[in-house]
Amino acid sequence: MKLAGLFSPSAASPSVLGRLLKPALGAALSLAAATTFAQGVTSMKIATVVWIGYGPFYVAESLDLFKKYNLKVSLQVFTDPALIPPAIASGAVDGGMLTYDQVVGQVAAGKAMKVVMPIDYSNGGDAIVADASVKSVKDFKGKKIGYNPLSPSDFLLSYALKVHGLGEKDISPVSMTPEAVPAAMASGQLPVGVTYEPSLSQILSQGGGNKFKVVFSSKDAPGLIADVLVFDDKVIKAKPAPINGIIKAYLDGLAYMKAKPDDAAKIIGKFMGIPPAEVKDQLSGVYNIPLAEMPKAFLPAKETTSYYASGEVIGELLKAKGQISKVPATEATMDPSFVKALAK
Repeated sequence: MKLAGLFSPSAASPSVLGRLLKPALGAALSLAAATTFAQGVTSMKIATVVWIGYGPFYVAESLDLFKKYNLKVSLQVFTDPALIPPAIASGAVDGGMLTYDQVVGQVAAGKAMKVVMPIDYSNGGDAIVADASVKSVKDFKGKKIGYNPLSPSDFLLSYALKVHGLGEKDISPVSMTPEAVPAAMASGQLPVGVTYEPSLSQILSQGGGNKFKVVFSSKDAPGLIADVLVFDDKVIKAKPAPINGIIKAYLDGLAYMKAKPDDAAKIIGKFMGIPPAEVKDQLSGVYNIPLAEMPKAFLPAKETTSYYASGEVIGELLKAKGQISKVPATEATMDPSFVKALAK
């Protein structure tokens, strides 16, 4: 899931002080007013990767929807999602957009990072694709499968195997990036691969759309691959009002996407470097969680749309692979107070 960008800010919005001021008294009055306004504005840096599910944030930044909440937010784009947690921990950014599995891993390692808002979950945008020799997940036994270890692709594959009574010992793993899967499958090296958009569409379009098919996707495990807004606990305690404003601006961006889908697709496409039509296609593979449904993610449930259920799957996998020594308590990975207050 997700293509990302190395720590480089997106197009900066104009500075509130970047204006021509009139001379003499007018200049003094204008400068005083501008200074007062600037003092009331909080600047925040939020780390992101290039992923369709983060569209509402891209819209919010482009239209400066943060402004009415006295915020100046700049999205810092990373090429590798793994670089975001260290940036949050060091204070290089105030917060970031992560997948929930990253949060589980960070908390297990002793970091005080908490989810303050669910963003989206993959709803078909991540998938296990196979050639004609494979009819179902049970046919994966003995097959070479290409995927990126300890990534959302790994979690999706492990979940699919578990549901069908198989395990990693039953397959022949081939480590590769999601972007490398299309070429490997096209060349005949792999009968099965795990990837996400836009690589998923690249595979499915081969051979006139008849060569490969989806055998299992994130639609079969809604919520397992989930994106979240995360802050260090110190930032949460120090800047609750700005965090609340960021969440509100995100919701404004989501509302804009629903009200003006064509305009939103242009904005998101410009940020991601893809045509608006492709934006609309990719949006069908994710589910941006509306405010009314957000509190459910923080409640105990058996469905993988709950962090209690998805966190258990993710935690046990990370532990089995030696990435963590103990699965952290789900409560330690979250702060639901912001969402609960807004959803009242």
